[in-house]
Amino acid sequence: MLNLSVVLEDSARNTPENTAIVFGDMRLPYSMIDTVANQVANLLVSRGIGRGDKVAIACPNLPYFPFVYFGILKAGAVVVPLNVLLQSKEIAYHLDDSDAKALFCFEGTPELPLGERGKAGFEAADGCEHFFVLPATPLATESEYGESFWAALDGMPGEFETAQTAPDDTAVILYTSGTTGHPKGAELSHQNMLMNVLVSDKMFPRAENGDTYLGVLPLFHSFGQTVVMNTGFMRGAKVVLLPRFEPGEALELMRREEVTFFAGVPTMYWAMLTKLHSEGAEKPTTLEITVAGGSACPVEVLKDWERTMGIKILEGYGLSETAPVASFNQPGRPAKPGTIGTPIWGVEMKLVDADWKTVEGEGPGEIAIRGHNVMKGYYGRPEATAEVMRDGWFRTGDIATRDADGYYSIVDRAKDMIIRGGFNVYPREIEEVLMTHEGVSLAAVVGVPHDSHGEEIKAYVIREPGASITEDELVEWAKANMAAYKYPRIVEFRDSLPMTATGKILKRELR
Repeated sequence: MLNLSVVLEDSARNTPENTAIVFGDMRLPYSMIDTVANQVANLLVSRGIGRGDKVAIACPNLPYFPFVYFGILKAGAVVVPLNVLLQSKEIAYHLDDSDAKALFCFEGTPELPLGERGKAGFEAADGCEHFFVLPATPLATESEYGESFWAALDGMPGEFETAQTAPDDTAVILYTSGTTGHPKGAELSHQNMLMNVLVSDKMFPRAENGDTYLGVLPLFHSFGQTVVMNTGFMRGAKVVLLPRFEPGEALELMRREEVTFFAGVPTMYWAMLTKLHSEGAEKPTTLEITVAGGSACPVEVLKDWERTMGIKILEGYGLSETAPVASFNQPGRPAKPGTIGTPIWGVEMKLVDADWKTVEGEGPGEIAIRGHNVMKGYYGRPEATAEVMRDGWFRTGDIATRDADGYYSIVDRAKDMIIRGGFNVYPREIEEVLMTHEGVSLAAVVGVPHDSHGEEIKAYVIREPGASITEDELVEWAKANMAAYKYPRIVEFRDSLPMTATGKILKRELR
């Protein structure tokens, strides 16, 4: 028996009245989070959903997320978190690909019409049977989009006997673009996820007066899920939720709630520093640990943060396939700015060549990882799994070097993956969508350097003969047909694209 929900249940037993979630004026104790999660589990079982069934959730950083997440786990089902920026067709794809039986979807706002998209995606999916709306108005029992979460929970008991899941049972399916154009679901077991929580907790000293985490990393993403929510809950910490990052609001919450732990992507640190320097905002004084991941953090940002805040940013590395943390600049060892640190406890890393042969010395080579954190495989894709896994080793697609002290540094990506603001974007998927436009004959997408996002998405396009579409029109069309983090902001029309003799586009020349 091993169930990831223990990270909530244990704190609910030991410190039931301690605050688990802060959201706006709401302060929700651990006992309440656990009780509502139990109701969710009872709801799922009442609808015939149980061990091994897949249940999707599309929700920003709101209290609903832990309610539903842990309720799914308690029922023995598998959590399928969806990016809240997905369009309806993309939602339908994820529901079908994961064999999801139910979707819990936030009602949304005028700026984020998630309820509308979710309902359309649910209706377009083949096998998804239940659609629960997480209302924007607290405790609302009706919604124009479908069955309200609170109405569905009415009468459900607040106690539930957690399903007896095995350590290797799948707990979460996290979607990643990986090495093919269509997103693939990385299957992570209860053991994968819980071990990553335990090691993440072990790496960082606890605050003397109790930990307070700022949860602004999306909880649907592995970084926010493991390092913030799950590790925070295991510690009995107070987790302050912020649905959308805004540097001034983040800094204000840090001060007001006396935040001790912050995890973010480099662009968040860059934005907060800009706010502090340009507007003279008051800096928080209670931060004890700040960590970064998602993409390489510019060394100048690392230096500026330490100079401004008096503490270091500790950089780490991981992927959805590794639950996610694989390496870190760990407390107790010298931090090396610009590196991703050393492998965490229980995890091995090495460099390999294209034939899986170990690369000795400094490298460079492709990072391969083995340990308790490595996924079971890609859901329903044995061939794709076999491409990246061998003898327990997972090859990441990231090229790195390694110094004499065992610290790794990312130097390039083996594939054409773009990382925009911490989100993985795969060009092929964008190209395929662009080429469904009647005015587009051929498209090639690359990442170009960007000051705040790390990389921006640029499309080189050859028009269909006679087509008159403009750059702005194509950008607007792409915006309506792709998630906000995917669509190209820059379009350049060309009469031809550089190619090899076999017709392969030479993206390195475009870059």
